[in-house]
Amino acid sequence: MINTDVVIVGAGPCGLFQVFELGLLGLKAEIVDSIRQPGGQCTELYPDKPIYDIPAIPVCTGEELTQLLMKQIEPFKCGMHLGEEVTTVERQDDGSFVVGTSAGKQFHAKVVVIAGGVGSFQPRQIRATGAENYDGRSLHYRVKDPTIFGEKKLVILGGGDSALDWVLELNGKAKHISLVHRRDEYRAVDASVNKMRALAAAGEIDVYEKSKAVEFMGKDGELSAVRVEDKGGESTEISADHALVFFGLAPKLGPIAEWGLDMNRKTINVSPETFETNEPGIYAVGDINYYPGKKKLILCGFHEAALAAFAIKQRIEPDKKVHLQYTTTSPIMHERLGLDE
Repeated sequence: MINTDVVIVGAGPCGLFQVFELGLLGLKAEIVDSIRQPGGQCTELYPDKPIYDIPAIPVCTGEELTQLLMKQIEPFKCGMHLGEEVTTVERQDDGSFVVGTSAGKQFHAKVVVIAGGVGSFQPRQIRATGAENYDGRSLHYRVKDPTIFGEKKLVILGGGDSALDWVLELNGKAKHISLVHRRDEYRAVDASVNKMRALAAAGEIDVYEKSKAVEFMGKDGELSAVRVEDKGGESTEISADHALVFFGLAPKLGPIAEWGLDMNRKTINVSPETFETNEPGIYAVGDINYYPGKKKLILCGFHEAALAAFAIKQRIEPDKKVHLQYTTTSPIMHERLGLDE
């Protein structure tokens, strides 16, 4: 049994920053996440995608943001339990919790914070003949190393931001790009759509609209072609070394949906003052929570983590006033940040 003040479910940006805010208040945290690396969606889905709306950081990638957050929480020696899913949360007679994971670990915690983003998510799989033979080798649902696509023939499937972002990013680096989308309308931002159409008009990329991939062809996991079919039934065989599929995510809350929380579709209703759920001692921050005026932005999740930390401190130590102290001047803050060592 691991004893701690708080168990945080989710190692995305909001979960990591929650560690920092709790640490400033002298509270110990342990993080559990089903993904095998910290960073949540930032590292799992778009590690190289630029982010422009983090305060005081003009631009950073998802991977860079994660590394900065990991550096920031180093003084608090948070336990990281990755590749594990929280399976049970059992309230004890004293109001504390015993939290169990899929790896058989147990935590005794005074509070639980859910920072699970959209929950346990998986990219939506493509349904086409032979697709399973290339999954993980030349068929990709996320981009972890874009350098492998240099001078390769790519088929990119999808019509959202991720699909068009990678069309624009890899154009000029890949040997050739073909974009396949089942409609002629796109879910991406207008600027990306306009840039993509300009590339198509200039003959730099091929675009197959109102079409879908129906067959993947090749040998021993190495793709050689993708056969696409339009709505009229006419098929085209596209030569390809790699296929990138961006059909969005299929979010699954998993066991969280069974914890007796007040759900709002696939989010959790919380108090906007404390970010506590309807279950006393269980809080939710980041994309997974809902309250009037909620915006799904990382910076909003950071704000929620800060306020939740003060509420948690007050819950754990109800007889003590929680004083607001500033990291610039407070000796206690300096000590907790390891600045006096």
